[in-house]
Amino acid sequence: MNSPDSHVVMGRIGAPWGVKGWVKLFSFTDPADNLLDYHRYWTQGGDGLQSVEFDEIKVHGHDFVAHIKGCDVREEACRYTGQELLIEKAKLPELDEGFYWYQLEGLRVVTISGQDLGTVHHLMETGANDVLVVKGDAQSVDKIERLLPWIKDSVIKQVDLKQRLILVEWDKDYLSQD
Repeated sequence: MNSPDSHVVMGRIGAPWGVKGWVKLFSFTDPADNLLDYHRYWTQGGDGLQSVEFDEIKVHGHDFVAHIKGCDVREEACRYTGQELLIEKAKLPELDEGFYWYQLEGLRVVTISGQDLGTVHHLMETGANDVLVVKGDAQSVDKIERLLPWIKDSVIKQVDLKQRLILVEWDKDYLSQD
């Protein structure tokens, strides 16, 4: 699903939990419990954005369970399964340093020697560090997809959100795939 430009995906609603309108919640935030900072979310369906509110959220193992306000039967909770939880980007707190992932998606990636590698398609988490998935396009040196580690100072030299540009120390011949 593609969220509207004004919103960002924070998590996903899983299967019903119990019989009284509770559902499992999976957080995409770091740390995971940042999901608990919000009780009102939006989901996107065929009719556009729909509000969903939780009147109670509890930690359950590594994830969470929540009760959907006004939803008191399992069958009703089923209709929310698989829905992504969105919030307005404007409601995210300002960061003292660093970037939200959504801010990096779509930025051009250029090497310090001036080679255009393409744009950031998305980011992914690995054990050691986050990784930029950069897809080549008509403007780049080639159309290859590259995986660049998010390592400040050694690989990531500069991020300029206004210019929509990431400057990297990376050679176009460092391929991430065969």
